[in-house]
Amino acid sequence: MRSYTGTKPPGTISFEIRSASFASREIIPKKFTCEGSDSSPALSWTEAPAKTQALTIIMDDPDAPRGTWVHWVLYNLPADGKELPEATENKEQLSNGARQGTNDFGNIGYGGPCPPRGKAHRYFLKLWALDRHLNLPAGATKAELDEAMKGHIVGKAELVARYGR
Repeated sequence: MRSYTGTKPPGTISFEIRSASFASREIIPKKFTCEGSDSSPALSWTEAPAKTQALTIIMDDPDAPRGTWVHWVLYNLPADGKELPEATENKEQLSNGARQGTNDFGNIGYGGPCPPRGKAHRYFLKLWALDRHLNLPAGATKAELDEAMKGHIVGKAELVARYGR
């Protein structure tokens, strides 16, 4: 289990995200893809910056043929939380109060890697620490989340892995 902190916005504090399901820069197991059970991986992270009020996760594939493909949008995770279990339910609101958005498959929650046959794609799991909860209904898109987060990011962590068919 390794982590990668990635590039952070100016003035923010880095923290780390990792997965017990796969290592940073390694291959995502089929279990977490459209060729398996399509369940979300287990994630954990180090303590968020002091001003954090909520956490947000976005998973996307910048190598998709039609531009970046969004696989997961999850926001308003509790600031004191430090993990998400494997196979997080695909429902609008989780028991911890977090909300899930709509991915580019048109579904709520996680949609695993499913690239066309050929070269492996990169998948970015990005975790942001925010200085406020986002006033967005369940089902928000990545674009709506990006807009709502502007000016409120106090930390960022990133985990990158690969998958190909």
